[in-house]
Amino acid sequence: MISINMNLVYTIINLVVLYLLLRHFLFTPVMNIMEQRRKLIEDGLKHAQEAQDDANRMKQEYEKALSGAKQESVKMLEDARKTAKAEYDRIVGEADDEAGSIIESARETVRLERDKTMQELQSQIASLAVASAAKIMGRTTENQGNQDLYDQFLKEAGEGNEDAGR
Repeated sequence: MISINMNLVYTIINLVVLYLLLRHFLFTPVMNIMEQRRKLIEDGLKHAQEAQDDANRMKQEYEKALSGAKQESVKMLEDARKTAKAEYDRIVGEADDEAGSIIESARETVRLERDKTMQELQSQIASLAVASAAKIMGRTTENQGNQDLYDQFLKEAGEGNEDAGR
């Protein structure tokens, strides 16, 4: 049979007491610390996942805003091109109008100069014709008589010129 030695009983009691003391003073606090660490790690992972989700959401918002900014810049560029084209067309139109006005003014000036030159030529021709007629007829007339001849010649020359112009 087995004989139980008292030393063995004391050793077992010492081991049980030691186990209970270690459990109470060592294992429980260590297990609490380990549980706290586990919760801290879980919270850290949870916060990291939330931060990553927030970062992804912000990235999408940024990309959306960037895309919107690109579209806005394209729209602004197109608007600027349209405005520049309209301004170009307006300036070219004004230049065309001004050029047309200048050309019309030049034509009017040329017409007036031509009419003036024609009148001067008619006057000189009438003067020459009167002088020729006076020499041919051999008579001299007074200034009033010359003036009547000039007027009559201009009237006849004017009617002939109008008939030629038609």
